[in-house]
Amino acid sequence: MTPQELRAFCLSFAAAVEEFPFGPETSVFKVLGKMFALTGLDARPLTVNLKCDPEDAVRLRADHPGLIVPGWHMNKRHWNTVTVDGALPARLVEELIEDSYDLVVAGLPRAERLRLDRP
Repeated sequence: MTPQELRAFCLSFAAAVEEFPFGPETSVFKVLGKMFALTGLDARPLTVNLKCDPEDAVRLRADHPGLIVPGWHMNKRHWNTVTVDGALPARLVEELIEDSYDLVVAGLPRAERLRLDRP
């Protein structure tokens, strides 16, 4: 997955936006003000921090050592840093991004979740 593909995929979700609260080098993807992905799109290797269910986070780290690690500068129980350099299947990376988005949306107030369901 290229940086452009990563950005496009993150922005493909309902109400997803890209912001730069930590400076121009760090893209933060949010849904209704809540972060679901954080990345330096110019970094090599390309990595992305993603929210994850704590049990899944541990399993993913064990299944993909060195490619999925505890979230850098994040709550390591709930966030993973995923290397997006082609070593992991693109479909897995997309599923992890989608899971992160879904976890964040699930934590939103009901009224905001309902707004996302409207076309």
